[in-house]
Amino acid sequence: MPKRTRALVMVTLSLLHVSTAGAGMAVAKLTPDRRLSAQPPGVAEREPVRTSATARPAGAAVGVADASVLGRRLAGLLDGSPTPTNAAVIDARTGRQLFARNGDRPATPASTTKLATSVAALAALGPEHRIATKVVRGGGGVVLVGGGDPTLTALPAPAGRGRPAFASLADLARQTATALKASGTRRVRVDYDATAYQGPRTAAGWKPNYLPDGEIAPVSALTVDAGRAAPGTHSKTRVGDPPAAAAAAFARMLTRYGVAATRGRPARAPEGADQLGAVQSPPLSALVEHLMTESDNDVAEAVARQVAMNRGYPPSFAGGAQAVVEVLGELGVSAGVKVNDGSGLSIDNRITPIALARLVALAASDDHPQLRAAITGMPVAGFSGTLAPPRYMTPSSAAGAGLVRAKTGTLAGVSTLAGYAYDADGRLLAFAFMAGDGTGSVDPSRLDALAAVVASCACT
Repeated sequence: MPKRTRALVMVTLSLLHVSTAGAGMAVAKLTPDRRLSAQPPGVAEREPVRTSATARPAGAAVGVADASVLGRRLAGLLDGSPTPTNAAVIDARTGRQLFARNGDRPATPASTTKLATSVAALAALGPEHRIATKVVRGGGGVVLVGGGDPTLTALPAPAGRGRPAFASLADLARQTATALKASGTRRVRVDYDATAYQGPRTAAGWKPNYLPDGEIAPVSALTVDAGRAAPGTHSKTRVGDPPAAAAAAFARMLTRYGVAATRGRPARAPEGADQLGAVQSPPLSALVEHLMTESDNDVAEAVARQVAMNRGYPPSFAGGAQAVVEVLGELGVSAGVKVNDGSGLSIDNRITPIALARLVALAASDDHPQLRAAITGMPVAGFSGTLAPPRYMTPSSAAGAGLVRAKTGTLAGVSTLAGYAYDADGRLLAFAFMAGDGTGSVDPSRLDALAAVVASCACT
């Protein structure tokens, strides 16, 4: 099929996806083969799949990209932009730099920081790592012990889910009530242990409005439904004390299961205490896919602390940042990475475009299959997560719909995009575009247009 015809077909199918559910199913077949649910299943073991639009005959050679062609097209867009934009594009297979505009200049990465967090966590912990929440005897009866799983939920599991279930507080209460009743205990106080984390609950560089606006909960090792005051609704309001709220919810559930319970006080679980119940988070691969697709700040901070615990650093913002950079250094991709948190909410974080592009290429490499969830979790342009419509629905960006997979980043005066695409000749290219300096407005559609150039360029 001629390239121009193919591009028109892709745009048409993209628009059909938005207008009807049936067309959506058809277009999804042109994207990498995975279910694009809000919390997708763990598919970190799968390879990145070329779309049918870029499929090549078996054994066909992929030529060397002509960097000058790609460079002219990108430079044309960058030169016309009212917002300073740093950029880098590399051949993901060879690491060859194809384009750079201040590619080694540190910039505020916003949520593309989550790419660094995810790669480090998958490398240090492995895709099957899980986070446990447990209940032990102690205190006034029992102690609810948080391990750092922000996806622990008091909500019932939705029917027909196609992904690993979040850990259930009700299941934990059921296990605990069964064990207590078997020992003749019918009344308890629920103390709570959140000492798995250390340090402040907010990071350096976080703006004062983040907590009141519900961008994230106060970071804690014990939280239910990410500290949301009204989980299951559209409200973003968070509780002020997530561990206390978790213990109160657990006490109510214990009472429902036949053990009269009241919320107690903060405590440290006794060493060697009898365990009454335990639940586990989905595997790290699923957590990473979720945090990348939905740009989940709470999960990102939890994952960073898991890296700190694994490396023997304090499970704090500083410890998590140090551990993440250490792991990236062992992978050879720490140059140009300076972070204060795991989510990217800190305005003090700095990462270079070339560092982000190299992280993408590393995660896509056949040499590091354990990192695959950092790629499979990236939103698909025009279809899922933070790249869902109206993104990639404009004439300047529609050529990238279904072909670009990328992590977005947005803070006041900052917009970033880091990801990958197979170009029109079948080469896997990794890119990062970082616009704005924290002042003035930034139009993310300009970054979408740049990524669409990468995906549509026949640059041989």
